[in-house]
Amino acid sequence: MEQKKNPKSNLENYTRHFLQLGLLLALLLIYLGIEYKTYDKNVESLGDVAFEEISEEEVPITERIEQIKPPPPPPPAPERIEVVENEEEVEETILESTETDQEEVIEVEEIEEVVEEEEVVSDVPFAIIEDAPVFPGCKGNKTELKKCLQESITKHVNRKFDTGLASELGLDSGKKRVIVVFKIDKSGNISDVRARGPHARLEKEAIDVVKSLPKMIPGKQRGRPVGVKYTLPITLQVE
Repeated sequence: MEQKKNPKSNLENYTRHFLQLGLLLALLLIYLGIEYKTYDKNVESLGDVAFEEISEEEVPITERIEQIKPPPPPPPAPERIEVVENEEEVEETILESTETDQEEVIEVEEIEEVVEEEEVVSDVPFAIIEDAPVFPGCKGNKTELKKCLQESITKHVNRKFDTGLASELGLDSGKKRVIVVFKIDKSGNISDVRARGPHARLEKEAIDVVKSLPKMIPGKQRGRPVGVKYTLPITLQVE
């Protein structure tokens, strides 16, 4: 017995075949579209064309700069004029003439003469005097004159001083000292004599002896006569 085919199954088979065929056609069209080339029409030959080399030159570019004119200066401010009312009094400056009339007498004030005072030079100690006073009879250089003065004063005191006065006053035995300070002024005279000792009688005796010194050539400091301070120690030996 012969079997019959189902028409529905046959239709499904056909549909599947047609679908596959359609896909193949679509792929073919896509491939042809990609491979399809277009060609331009042939252009007739233009012959040999000579190309001219163009040297590259820098073309200076000039910019046109417009000159900016400075703004005009502002007009000057009007001067302020102050009006002085007539009621207010304005002081006038009066200029006096410096010319002198012939009749006018010019008074000249007397100029007082300025008298320069002499520089007062203080007394200088004997130890630092530049030029020592000169005792009468002394000669030599500065050092010799200074030594001669000291020796001459000592001799004068030893000769004039009463050495027995200390024993008469009943002073204890031993050495007694009287310090005498005096000045040889800028005239060479002895002045300002003072003494200090163990007894007033001894002090007076020392003062009298020193005052009896002769006048000398005054000492000098910087070439000018000055007073010279002198200290004389007198030592007495009481037995």
